[in-house]
Amino acid sequence: MTKCKSDLSFVAAGVVGALALVSAEGALAAQTNAPKVPATSVTVETVVEGLENPWGLQFLPDGRMLVTERPGRLRIVSKDGQLSKPVSEVPKVYARGQGGLLDVRLSHNFADDGMLFLSYAEPRDGGKAATAVARARLELTDDGGRLSDVKVIFQQQPAYSTTRHFGSRIVIDKKGVLFITTGDRGQGEPAQNPDETVGKVIRINADGSIPDDNPKPEGWKPEIWSIGHRNIQGAVLDVETGQLWTVEHGARGGDELNHPEKGKNYGWPVITYGRDYSGAKIGIGTEKAGMEQPVYYWDPSIATSGLELYTGDLFPQWKGNFLVGGLAGAQLARLVMKDGQVVGQEILLKDEGLRIRDVRQGPDGAVYLLVDESDGAILRLSPESK
Repeated sequence: MTKCKSDLSFVAAGVVGALALVSAEGALAAQTNAPKVPATSVTVETVVEGLENPWGLQFLPDGRMLVTERPGRLRIVSKDGQLSKPVSEVPKVYARGQGGLLDVRLSHNFADDGMLFLSYAEPRDGGKAATAVARARLELTDDGGRLSDVKVIFQQQPAYSTTRHFGSRIVIDKKGVLFITTGDRGQGEPAQNPDETVGKVIRINADGSIPDDNPKPEGWKPEIWSIGHRNIQGAVLDVETGQLWTVEHGARGGDELNHPEKGKNYGWPVITYGRDYSGAKIGIGTEKAGMEQPVYYWDPSIATSGLELYTGDLFPQWKGNFLVGGLAGAQLARLVMKDGQVVGQEILLKDEGLRIRDVRQGPDGAVYLLVDESDGAILRLSPESK
C-alpha cells in the first residue's frame, strides 16, 4: 500500500453564519451554506491506482473490495492493494459520455447466496441507451472471478440517444428490497411524467417484482417510489430509521440533499434552486404546492456524487454525519446533522483537486473514496496520528 500522509486541516469553504431558510407556506424549507465546523486532520493513503474512471465501490465480507470501472470492468482489490483481472461475464454496457458500468451492491444475504447487483447504462436499439440493473452470482477465483446466472431485473423506459444523467445508485434495505436511482437523461420534463422511469427513485424486489407496499398513485408505474429528480448519484439508507437519503446533481447552484419519501414529488424541473448553465431561469421558481423542498442545497454546486452516513468509531466526532463526494467541486463534504437538518459543514481534500465519485465506510471504520479519473484510485482516510 502506498502511503502519502497529508495534513488536511482545511478551513471549511461554506459561508459562516446562520442557515439560509426559505419560507414555503410557513414551513421550514431548504438550507444552504451551513456554518463551518472545526477541521479534522486526516491521513490519506492510496490503496490502489490505475483504475479507469472507477464509479462504484463495495466491500466483500472478507475485507476485499469490488470496484467498477466505467468502460465495463468489475475488479477485485485485495486488502494489500492488489488489483485482480476483470471479472468475466459482466453485462455489455454503453460506455459513452457518462454511461458505462456504474454501481455495485451485494445482496443482503450475500454470505448465503453470493448474489450482487450491478447498475449500468444499457445499450438499446438505434444507438440509444438507458439505465438497467442486473443481478448475478459472483464466483471468486484466485485471480478474479466470474458472474453466473445473470438476470436483468430493471430496465429504465424509455431509452434516449443522449449520453448524460443515468443516475444509477443502488441501495438495499434489510429485507433485501432495492432502491434504484435514475437520471432524467438530460431531458428535464420526463422527470415529472409518472408513466416513465426517467428522473425517478425506483423500488423493486431482488427478483424485479414490485413490493406490495409501493405507493402506486393513479397513473404511476408501480415500481416508482418518488418522482421529480434530476440525476441522483449518491444514496444511502439510515439503517436505524429506514430512511432513504440521496444527493443529486442540480443545474448550476442546485445540487440537493433529499430524503425521498413514498409517493412524493421533488420538483425537477418545475422548481429548483439551480439556474441553467447559461444563467437563465429554470421552471417557475423555488417552490410549488405539492412539491417537496430539499433538505439542503449547494450554491455554488459541487457536482455531488457518492453519499455515506458515517457510523464508525475511527472518527467518533463524525458519527451521524453525512459524507458527500464532489466531482467538479473536488472535495469531500462532511455535513453535521441534527434533527434532520444540516447544522454545520466541513470541506476536506479541497486543495487536492480530486474528483470524488464514491464514498464508503470500510469495515475498519476508515473512509474510502473513489477518484474518478482516467488513471483513478481508491483512497483511505483515517485520523492523523499524533
